[in-house]
Amino acid sequence: MRTLRRALGLAFIGVGILHFARPKFFLSIMPSWIPLHREAVAVSGAAEIVGGVAMLPDRTASLAAPWLVALLVAVFPANVNMAIDQQQIEQAKASGIPLWALWARLPLQPLLMYLVWKSTRPQDG
Repeated sequence: MRTLRRALGLAFIGVGILHFARPKFFLSIMPSWIPLHREAVAVSGAAEIVGGVAMLPDRTASLAAPWLVALLVAVFPANVNMAIDQQQIEQAKASGIPLWALWARLPLQPLLMYLVWKSTRPQDG
């Protein structure tokens, strides 16, 4: 589980960095009803980096789990928006991304929450 936890931590760090390196993508999937798009992208990117860093050491991993699960819940509306918004669908088609891939992200989100939670729990024995 430690290897999985660290891989997840590095993935969160990487995606968090992308929020700052390539903010256009994250801005494009923001639902219109969420205010302050740039700020929300920056805050969610920083939260991913902090949570990912906390996943790496054994001492802070248990603190990372609720942080990252809450973050995954918070960003879920952007994933839904990406799957149902006509502009997002057209952008995906133009990029060669199949429509099913936009929908596949939705059930993967709870799986990711589970893996974050499970990989940060103390192991028996």
